[in-house]
Amino acid sequence: MSKARVPYFVLAMLLVGALVLGACQPAATPEPATEEAAMPEPTMEEPTAMPEPTEEPAMPELGTEENPIIWAVVPSGDTERVVSGFDEVAKMIKDETGLVIQPLVATEYAGVIEAMASDPPKAQMGSLATFAYILAHQKGAADAELVATRYGSAVYNGQIFVRADSGIESLADLAGKTFCRPDPLSTSGWIIPSITLKAAGIDPETDLAAIVDAGSHDASVAGVYNGDCDAGSSYVDARSTIEADYPDVMDVIKVIEVSTDIPNDGVQYAPSMTREMRDTINDALLKIAETEEGKAALDTAYQWGGLQKIDDTFYDPFRQVLDSAGVNIEDLQ
Repeated sequence: MSKARVPYFVLAMLLVGALVLGACQPAATPEPATEEAAMPEPTMEEPTAMPEPTEEPAMPELGTEENPIIWAVVPSGDTERVVSGFDEVAKMIKDETGLVIQPLVATEYAGVIEAMASDPPKAQMGSLATFAYILAHQKGAADAELVATRYGSAVYNGQIFVRADSGIESLADLAGKTFCRPDPLSTSGWIIPSITLKAAGIDPETDLAAIVDAGSHDASVAGVYNGDCDAGSSYVDARSTIEADYPDVMDVIKVIEVSTDIPNDGVQYAPSMTREMRDTINDALLKIAETEEGKAALDTAYQWGGLQKIDDTFYDPFRQVLDSAGVNIEDLQ
C-alpha cells in the first residue's frame, strides 16, 4: 500500500504557524549579573612616595665668622677696659692663626662655668680665677693650659682693706661691719678672705652685718672708699686700678690683711676643644705675649704680664690649702 501524500498547502500552513508562534514568545530575560561582575575592577594606585628626610644644615666650622670660638671672662676691673683688651688679643690671634675668637664678658664666674659645661659648650674658652677654675674642672667643664704671670710670678695674693679713718685695726674688728666682695667665687676676693675671717673668729655668714657683691675688684675698693662698705677684699693691689678716679686711694684705703700665695688665673678650655685647636691658640698666645703690642693688650685686658704653659696639676698645692682649711668645694658654689 502506498503512503498517503500530504497536500502541499497543508505543509505550507504548518510552517507559517510555527513562525507565528515563535514570534509571539516573550523575549528571554537576561540573567542577573553576578556580584563579581557588577563590582568595578579595583585599581591599584601607585604608593605616594615619602618625602626624603631633609638634612640639618651643617654647623659652620668652629673658629669662623659664622661660628666663632667664645672666650668667656669676668671683669676684674672696668668692663670697657677688659673688653677692649680682649678684643685686641682676639684680633692678634686671628692674624696669627686665622681663627675667629669672640670675647664674652660675663657678670659672674658661675655663668662662665655654666657656659663651658653646657653640651655643646656655649663658651669654648675661659679665663677663670683659681677657685672658679678648680670648681669648673671638678665639674668636667674646663682644662687649664696657660697661667698668667704678673711681675714675673705665676702666683698672687689677696688683701682685706678698710678706710684708714675707720678705726678698724684688725680682722676681729670686722664683727657687725658691712663687707664688699668682687664675686662669691673670686679666689682672692672672697674664698681666701672668707677662710681668713673664719680663722680670726669671724663667721662671714653670721658675724658680718651685710655682704655686698660689688661686681669687680676695683668696684670693691671704690665701695669702701665711698663708704658703701666698712671693709672689702680684692687682689693685691687693686687700689692702683682706680687711682685715676681716686688719686688719694692709697692713703684713704688701708690694707689690714694679705693672703697666702694664690695661683694666677689664665686660659682654660672646654673638654670638647680639640688638642690641635688648643695647641694652635696656646702657641699664638705665647707668641703674642712676647711682643710689645701683645703685652699692652694683655695688660689692658687682665693686667697679665705674660703667660706660661701648665696643666691641671699646677693647682694641686692650692687644693691642699683648701683641704687643710676644711673647705669643701661643693659647699662654696
